[in-house]
Amino acid sequence: MAGKGILAGLPWWVVWVVVPVILLVVFGGLIASAVGFLISLLFKLLIAAALIAGVIYLVRRFTGSGSSSSSKSDW
Repeated sequence: MAGKGILAGLPWWVVWVVVPVILLVVFGGLIASAVGFLISLLFKLLIAAALIAGVIYLVRRFTGSGSSSSSKSDW
């Protein structure tokens, strides 16, 4: 492999410390924006699920299918 040949003669601290730090500096903005996008997407999905659950709860509470005592015992 060409990748192992390039890094073969270097000390361990260059391979495991310097190279990852350089990659984080170069691609740090891209990584941060991707992580931010994923967190905002998960937050929006959580808000949507909570709103849908609230609507379902309100609809089932105010539109009972029968008498109010039987619909409360279903819960």
